[in-house]
Amino acid sequence: MSTSKKAYLLMLSITVVFIVYVLYTNFVHDPQATTFLGHKETLKRALHTEVWLKVMNVHVIFACMAMLSGAANFSTVILKKHRKFHRMNGYFYLISVVIVDVTSGYMAPYATGGKASSMGFNLMNIVWLVMTIIAIVKIKKKQVNQHRKWMTRSYAFVFTNLTIHTLTALLHDGGGLAYTTSYTIAVYGSIICLMVAAEIVIRTVFRKPSTMI
Repeated sequence: MSTSKKAYLLMLSITVVFIVYVLYTNFVHDPQATTFLGHKETLKRALHTEVWLKVMNVHVIFACMAMLSGAANFSTVILKKHRKFHRMNGYFYLISVVIVDVTSGYMAPYATGGKASSMGFNLMNIVWLVMTIIAIVKIKKKQVNQHRKWMTRSYAFVFTNLTIHTLTALLHDGGGLAYTTSYTIAVYGSIICLMVAAEIVIRTVFRKPSTMI
């Protein structure tokens, strides 16, 4: 089995497991987000919980859609045999990213950690959308390898939530930092980690130019 196939199967496994976990947590185990909202103790504006929860649900659903559609489009089988689906699915991925960004923009002012975290999320939203648009522009210009590289950078950001909560746990539970401080550091740390991870994948898994046009 090739390195790229092994990497794809690993990524797909993580994606499926994480989606199941997120959907279970948000819609079955804690649909009122009691645990997560419990950390928002220093908000400077009133949080309308009912509206926030609805926006959060939309955010979660389309974040999962982005994970699935993005994963599907990295499949060489789909790319070879179902070009039309690959193209349409790519636009669905873009729509999902836009919806995730818009809902994140609504929730950002209420982010744990206040303004510092809010700015981090807004920065992340801009970077993610820009990278996704660049990826689409590249394929429109028939620049397949550049398209794949920018899609890799874009797709890395579907793991934002996983990375933030992992870093927060390491800093809070492992390092003893206050939860709010840990979360804020994790927001910015995730941007760096995800961008580095994408470059590692590009330079290892995708080091050979694509032969698909």
